[in-house]
Amino acid sequence: MPELNEFEQMLEESIKTIRTGEVVTGKVIDVKDDEIVLNIGYKSDGIIPRNEYTNAANANLRDLVQVGDEMEAKVVKVNDGEGQVALSYKRLAIDKGNKRLEEAFNNQEVMTAKVSQVLDGGLSVEVEGTRVFIPASLVSDTYERDLAKYAGQDIDFLITEFNPRRRRIIGDRKQLMIARKAEMQKALFERIQVGDTVEGTVKNVTDFGAFIDLGGADGLLHISEMSWGRVENPKKVFKTGDQLKVLIKDINGEKIALSLKFPDQNPWVRASENYAIGNVVSGRVARMTDFGAFIELEPGVDALLHVSQISRDHVDKPSDVLRIGQQIEAKVVDFNGEDRKISLSIKALNSAPAAEENPDVADVDIDAVAAAQEE
Repeated sequence: MPELNEFEQMLEESIKTIRTGEVVTGKVIDVKDDEIVLNIGYKSDGIIPRNEYTNAANANLRDLVQVGDEMEAKVVKVNDGEGQVALSYKRLAIDKGNKRLEEAFNNQEVMTAKVSQVLDGGLSVEVEGTRVFIPASLVSDTYERDLAKYAGQDIDFLITEFNPRRRRIIGDRKQLMIARKAEMQKALFERIQVGDTVEGTVKNVTDFGAFIDLGGADGLLHISEMSWGRVENPKKVFKTGDQLKVLIKDINGEKIALSLKFPDQNPWVRASENYAIGNVVSGRVARMTDFGAFIELEPGVDALLHVSQISRDHVDKPSDVLRIGQQIEAKVVDFNGEDRKISLSIKALNSAPAAEENPDVADVDIDAVAAAQEE
């Protein structure tokens, strides 16, 4: 009998001891519907219940774990009441996740994780089984009306608050975006100068112009710079997402003024040839005043058709015989390239006494004409 006691003592000593909270490694010896059984080299087997392995209620454990697999788990109880060791795979993963997040928090490391949930107040991501909450105010550097677009996406963030005891681990994506945009802005301003042609994307359209994303900074394309002609409503010309090639017109600090009025496309470059005195031209009635109608010959080039030159018959007001948008044909009777002024006459198209071939418009209020042409 003493020999038997010595054998039992040796056997007890050969079996390792374990403690609650300890991490053990074991081999899967059985997978049941609701639990995983591990040989952990202890006098009792270890049991991982379904809810201590995964949060997925409908998961099939046999699809996730195979007999013979080696795995680590955390000891929850040395004796679960039935002589077996209660283990948790999920809690070990959380511990590992917490440790990983704590390192990232201390080192201000940029992390990447997939958005697992879109909540009313922000986004939830998981790092090695540990949940990180990113408040809506820290998701972007601009207001996000709908966070649903982030569902399932991988996003970058920093850990700005780490308190696992209170289950409060906060992520911040906003400051990363601000920092990256600052880098892009610096690179952009080092690269561009007045007179450059650059590509951009329409970011927002207003009544007075459009903001163009140049990749690091936005530039303003004012309504007056959208065309050599007249643009009444920018929203009818551009939409968000349009790709444009624009001219850098001015840089003032962080403000960039843009233009689509490229110098080589200036219609006045060819105007002296196209609208020489004596040429017969056609155009569209663009607007009218009491003293005449302004005819758009092409975008950016308007000419004055004085009321006295509309017809051989007396005309009180241009609107009595003309309408906005009407196409007319007339003869150029005066051209001033320096002041960008052209005068037309319909009357001169018809045979007339020589005195009428060069119509006298001396009685026109020149200041009024100039003001109307500049509108």
